[in-house]
Amino acid sequence: MDANGEELAPTVRSILAAAHDRAGGEERLSVDARSFPAALAAAEDEGRVPVIAEVKPTSPTTEGRRDDDPADLARAMVAGGATAISVLTEPEHFGGSTDALERVRSAVDVPVLRKDFIVEESQLDLVASDLTLLIARFVDDLPGLLAAAEERGFQPLVEVHTRAELDRALDAGAALIGVNNRDLAKLEVDLDTFESIAPHVPDDVTLIAESGIGSVDDVRRMRSAGADALLIGSAIMDGEVTDNVRRFTTA
Repeated sequence: MDANGEELAPTVRSILAAAHDRAGGEERLSVDARSFPAALAAAEDEGRVPVIAEVKPTSPTTEGRRDDDPADLARAMVAGGATAISVLTEPEHFGGSTDALERVRSAVDVPVLRKDFIVEESQLDLVASDLTLLIARFVDDLPGLLAAAEERGFQPLVEVHTRAELDRALDAGAALIGVNNRDLAKLEVDLDTFESIAPHVPDDVTLIAESGIGSVDDVRRMRSAGADALLIGSAIMDGEVTDNVRRFTTA
């Protein structure tokens, strides 16, 4: 079960169990983060849709695996106009690694998000990134973990899926919130999720739409509903990434 006492899909239970077993870093990190708000503003000024393009070798909801060099993929995504890059560091189920994130962050000059299932403070110290994902559903002490991330210099992206999780994120002081259209209890995607939650997000909070965005129409729909940026993974990784990113950033 998750922090809300809800039953999870078997795959998600496996992911979460692995997250709890994963060791943290041995030394506390101090990060000099690249500003995501500045990158967001620059994209808007240049007339681009702000897209966080995701380097994702595989996932439980996709078929096959893509083993391209992560640094090459990230550079190609930036060439297509990506505002930031997301890198999976979860190894068992997504084929990610902290090494891939380090290589990506060295290869590009845009902000880099660490995408993982972080449940303990010490796990923040595994690798430096500019943003780090905290999934409200899986974090018992969200205010504490959010503060710990900020103290290290990270820009925390707090992911929510329900109105109750949004309230928890806002109460914890989150300034950057992502709404995951995928229900992690059932692994089902519904873009209505973002549309139902977005009206309750204060204007001073940066809002990101996550998961299920596979077409230009989806991009326009999420932007119309209030998305400041979009996190897109599978639809970019499926094919030539520069062209795919450009298609979404010019939607």
